[in-house]
Amino acid sequence: MSPAAGASKTVLIADDTAFVRERFKAAVEEAGHRAITVRTAAELLARIRSDLERLDLLLLDLRLPNTSGPELVRAVRKLDEGRLPIVVFSGTIASAAEVRELSSLGIAGYVNEYSATQHVLPALAPHLFPDSFNRRGSPRVALGVPIAYRFGNTIAAAVTLTLSRGGVAVRTTTPLQADARVSLRLRLPGAKADMEIDARVAWSDRRVGMGLQFERVTPTDQQTINEFVDSHFFSNRRA
Repeated sequence: MSPAAGASKTVLIADDTAFVRERFKAAVEEAGHRAITVRTAAELLARIRSDLERLDLLLLDLRLPNTSGPELVRAVRKLDEGRLPIVVFSGTIASAAEVRELSSLGIAGYVNEYSATQHVLPALAPHLFPDSFNRRGSPRVALGVPIAYRFGNTIAAAVTLTLSRGGVAVRTTTPLQADARVSLRLRLPGAKADMEIDARVAWSDRRVGMGLQFERVTPTDQQTINEFVDSHFFSNRRA
């Protein structure tokens, strides 16, 4: 299943900042899905009580007024019994210790709340369509660098949107079909050499691009990717 082919999803967006709520709502609705927005913990919990069976994903600001991040997640888990995938706005993370605590509560991933509208769906697609993308339990970071990929005798260029330990989403107007195998060349910011990686197209959407799941990466390159992702998804907006 790809985002283009899948059924419409419902995303609950909980953030006390209007421009974050509206930007993510616009991106979700432009992709043909439904978005519900709330701005307080009370509204969030009330919505989960009333609409849990209709919700597919929760985007969560951990610093909603008068709440503590992990405690808010625990309150959600008491209502949903672990059913609802939760993606946290990365700028609301307070520390690495909090990340470990959230991991124990089953957080699905992280997304940069300052992502441009066109970057939102690629970041959310692995969580909306988990059968189409192996997340490997990794957070995603926004990353806009050029890549080259080879499919058969064709070499094409694209720009990355997000990077995780297990794959990369790229922006292209001519995405390949799901399950196509490609060889891609990628250089991370600050790196001295390109990475040569074999990948599979995990999802494809002509409105967005495609997600490439890594299938063969050298141990050295995998370590470099892991370290880059782990060190870049923090951007504490409320320092």
